Amino acid sequence: MAAITARHASKSATRAEFEDLAAGIWPLSWRALVDQRLLALHLPEESGGDGAGLVELAIMLEETAFGLLPGPLLPTVLTSHVVSRHGGAELRERLLPAFVAGGTGACATEAIGLTATRTPGGWEVSGTTVPILGAVSAETYILGAQSADGETIWFVVDGEQRAVATVTRLQSVDLTRDVGRLTLSGLAVPAGQLLDLDSARLRATAAVLFGAEAAGVARWCQTNGLAYTKVREQFGRTIASFQAIKHKCARLFVRSEMIAAAAWDAAEAYGQDADQFALAAACAAVTCLPGAVDIGLETVTLFGGIGYTWEHDTHLYWRRAMSLASLLGPRGRWELELGEIARKIERHHDLQLDDEPEGLRSWVADRLADAAALPADRQRGYFAEQGLASPHYPRPYGIGADPVAQVVISQEFARAGMIQPSTNIGEWALPTILAHGTDGQREAFVDATLRGDIFWCQLFSEPGAGSDLASLRTRAEKVDGGWRLNGQKVWTSQAREADWGICLARTDPDAPKHRGLSYFLVDIRSPGLEVRPLREANGGYLFNEVFFNDVFVPDSHLVGEPGDGWRLARTTLGNERVNIASGMGRRRDLPADFLSGLGANPPQEVLRQTGALTADVNAFGALAQRLLLRQLSGLQPGAEASVLKVASAWNDTNLRRAVMDWHGAEAAAIDGTGGEASQHYLSVPPTLIGGGTLEIQLNVIGELVLGMPRS
Repeated sequence: MAAITARHASKSATRAEFEDLAAGIWPLSWRALVDQRLLALHLPEESGGDGAGLVELAIMLEETAFGLLPGPLLPTVLTSHVVSRHGGAELRERLLPAFVAGGTGACATEAIGLTATRTPGGWEVSGTTVPILGAVSAETYILGAQSADGETIWFVVDGEQRAVATVTRLQSVDLTRDVGRLTLSGLAVPAGQLLDLDSARLRATAAVLFGAEAAGVARWCQTNGLAYTKVREQFGRTIASFQAIKHKCARLFVRSEMIAAAAWDAAEAYGQDADQFALAAACAAVTCLPGAVDIGLETVTLFGGIGYTWEHDTHLYWRRAMSLASLLGPRGRWELELGEIARKIERHHDLQLDDEPEGLRSWVADRLADAAALPADRQRGYFAEQGLASPHYPRPYGIGADPVAQVVISQEFARAGMIQPSTNIGEWALPTILAHGTDGQREAFVDATLRGDIFWCQLFSEPGAGSDLASLRTRAEKVDGGWRLNGQKVWTSQAREADWGICLARTDPDAPKHRGLSYFLVDIRSPGLEVRPLREANGGYLFNEVFFNDVFVPDSHLVGEPGDGWRLARTTLGNERVNIASGMGRRRDLPADFLSGLGANPPQEVLRQTGALTADVNAFGALAQRLLLRQLSGLQPGAEASVLKVASAWNDTNLRRAVMDWHGAEAAAIDGTGGEASQHYLSVPPTLIGGGTLEIQLNVIGELVLGMPRS
């Protein structure tokens, strides 16, 4: 699609056609779309189409929007899709072949402005529509009208009926497509022209396709703005090296990825039940359309004055995003609708596996049934014996489950109503021990951790070495039979409950800071080791300071060789990506979860904010699902993993802040009905700081994902 758009609709050619496009004259590239069968992609084979689904159609629209393809492609494929799915046999037989051959269409997304009166043979419609995309160039229309008693009809206008309709050309915000109004005066609409369609389904379908175009617009803006920062020089270096620009580009990338994920999820949901589709489509409307508008403006300012000139292409994309958002309807209305839907259902991804290991599902189900019959305190040990505590580990500790097998196991745990075991920090420690430890270390620690007999903490961060971990100062001096550790660690989660800790210490003070570190397994009960709890802003004691005063660690608890610490630490920190199913069964908090304390009828502003927050959570979930699918197909995690960290921080912060706000004055008292909401908000900082601050994550995205130079 990108090649077709570049070949047949260059930006210079599109600019030359501005006046023709506004007048509803088909662009020169239209014949190429017909010849390449792009207008037939989604239509049924019996009508001359290729039988593809809405996902394929959405992909096509994202790519053509990236190339700013001019003309009525979006309104035409929306119209033909609706006819193919909701029109009667006679309508489909008459209209669909015409669309395959290059006929154009326009589809209203609101039944506003037209009034319908029932007649013996159907309906009579009069009035003037709101602006409709592609109305001037269209040969076939889908319009909606309301009767006096509130009934809404959707119908097709074509052939001789079109000649009766008056089309008023409007000055379009999007310079590459026409916009117009239709005026009807007593138009007779026979029963055969009616569609079996309700307004909610039509708007949801439009949201999918509009969202797909918005994703293409956002991606063009993000990639071209980024490319500009790498060549534009100020103060003797490219502006991409400035941290403020780097963070801005990283934020635009995160938003672009979330927009693409939301659009994809809505298209995927089309074949699911009506409620799931309505939820995903509303999320796309809230996320994609206003998001693309915002990214357009941000990109204009990223280019500076040059981006605001008529000759530059950025404003053309910004204009298209503005047009899409305006035509689909107010964001606030979509947020309110989404808030109402989210009170009733939550998004579920029905992941289908084509190549799951034979017999695995039944074997897991049998093991879970056996576990369910055991006392609760014996289940964890049984899972470890069966290799199901961490199934992705090699035998005999796990079952060597590949990504597909991990998903099967996670699905069976969910089906049995059981929670998969977690070793918490052990999920970071054990892979390092398995990969780099001795046989004695594996024998001593792996089984016991999987059974739940050993609980771990991570002794990495120090007062002067948080994000810059390699600058840590805790020393380990060689003594007979082992090492003597002195120093301080901080922000150590659950150190008071831990039995053992994985610890980085400096064994060679003269080596470069990354090369002088070693990796130790430390018994928290060791003489000279002191744990001091840190009271946090929320009043809790999750974090601790840990002091090492001549703490002896035997040679048998050094992992790898002296100086291997940084390499092993990278293994530890990277293992959040190994067990891809680890988060599948762990439900995230949803905005609607917090409405129960507000009564049966929460205020509309709360429901609207619930919708906006639900859209964010759903986009996060869709992006996580795309990451999972990448891994199931054998690909390594891409940008999604880094984006998820930033998006999670944004989402958690916005949700906790909003819930506190919903309780008003009650949130001012910890022991009041809103006190829990305040406590949750006070507990946000660990999300923003843990694993590297948000700013560090933006640097990682800018430098490692987007290829921007180091500051």
